[in-house]
Amino acid sequence: MAAFGAGFHGSERLAATGISFPRAFASFTLLLAPLWFFGFRVAERLIALSTSAKIAGASFLALPYFVFSVGTSELHWRVAVVVVAFPVLLAAFLGTAELPRQMSWRDTAVLVIIAATYFLHWFQRAWPYAALAALPKLFLADVALYCFLVVRKIDGAGYSLVPSRAALVTGIREWAFYFPFALIIGELTGFIHFHGALPAAGKIVADVLITFFLIALPEELFFRSILQNLLDTRLGSKGALLLAALLFGLSHFNHGAGFNWRYVLLASIAGIFYGRAWRKNRNIFSAIVTHTGVDVVWSLWFR
Repeated sequence: MAAFGAGFHGSERLAATGISFPRAFASFTLLLAPLWFFGFRVAERLIALSTSAKIAGASFLALPYFVFSVGTSELHWRVAVVVVAFPVLLAAFLGTAELPRQMSWRDTAVLVIIAATYFLHWFQRAWPYAALAALPKLFLADVALYCFLVVRKIDGAGYSLVPSRAALVTGIREWAFYFPFALIIGELTGFIHFHGALPAAGKIVADVLITFFLIALPEELFFRSILQNLLDTRLGSKGALLLAALLFGLSHFNHGAGFNWRYVLLASIAGIFYGRAWRKNRNIFSAIVTHTGVDVVWSLWFR
């Protein structure tokens, strides 16, 4: 958080907006907190609550918006109602039904709603600045985590950020397996362009932190701990791996002016290795390591 705080404080893009640094950083911290602390088994205590308490508790996910907006012109009552109602209604939709262990139509509906909300930028009005573009994504990740790990109580999510040698080795191994595919296919399709300059150490550290927490963590939560995990109950491990990887690839369709088929292809193949990393020990930390390694190497030397 000290590193992120320094980045926020020194951000020229953030300074240009005139946003209060303490408010923006406090909102970011509160959005990141569930993703961090749930990785250290905090969710187990919340699971013991009654259904009504868990549904009501979903309203606390809106707190970062109010910390950011109360007392400023950014507070809009319609946005506030939606930010509060969205997690509560989704939690009620899952929590008020007796759902089987297998993936149900309600699970599918909630996942589709969260994905559609992300692509339609419904919560961009809550944090309406390009410098804070990651905050709506973190909010939706918090909602997904709460709905499925606390309210739905899905088994085998493997949502743990406790580092282990086995998880780290698996993550690095899957990155090494994917790299030749990315290099060959990326060169053949013209998607990657190598540049051999050695970036400064500070930039490497910043890229690792940003990628780990703001890209790999929320995406692996959604696509592996939740989606692939639930698909596994219906399609088996191989079918779940392939479908989750394909959907992960398709989620990158809009990176460019039109349908970016090169990005979709490379991301789909990458999704197979991210899924393999998660499936090995059913541990999200492995998938995050693979995902972080792929994105950091690409952004620093091949983008």
